[in-house]
Amino acid sequence: MNKIWGWMLLIGIAVGLVTGKAAEVSTALIESAKSGVSYGIGMAGVVAMWSGMMHLAEAEGLLDILTRRMEGLIHFLFPDIPENHPAEKYISLNFAANILGLGWAATPAGLSAMEALENLEEERRGSRHPLARGAGTASQEMCTFLVINVSSLQLIPMTVIAYRSQFGAAIPTGIVLPGILATAFSTAAGILFVKAMGRRL
Repeated sequence: MNKIWGWMLLIGIAVGLVTGKAAEVSTALIESAKSGVSYGIGMAGVVAMWSGMMHLAEAEGLLDILTRRMEGLIHFLFPDIPENHPAEKYISLNFAANILGLGWAATPAGLSAMEALENLEEERRGSRHPLARGAGTASQEMCTFLVINVSSLQLIPMTVIAYRSQFGAAIPTGIVLPGILATAFSTAAGILFVKAMGRRL
């Protein structure tokens, strides 16, 4: 991915210089750097806040309640995760945050879920489990989680509504129904894909 973005950046700069738009390229680079720093600082603060909220929810037992509520869905999507494995809690929280359109809140839970799934895969490799993959290879659960997380069913796209309101949309909530339909289809397609691919492996 780094190579792809690097080449895209270099090609863009080269095209700008060849077409005589060196000033525009310089301005774009400076403005992008400013935006990147501002975005990074803002994201760091929000992620830190939601990480703290996640740890509080875990300490108060809220994650256990959420996991029990979503137990059927989690076992359908991830049948090979052992019962009561820590990954279940973080996957449940990530799904709930995405459904509510809280992308910022979903990020810390998603990272924790991936870490827990990686630990599970290392345990499998150590015990020579039949489902174990080679070192450096994503497990079936990791691929499934990534696909569903990216497709991200959203019933209330809070982040998009907030952006639309901020930029003066006449009806900020007008995105709700199209968002539900689009993400429902994308999530259904993602689930069908990972289930079909899982049977081939």
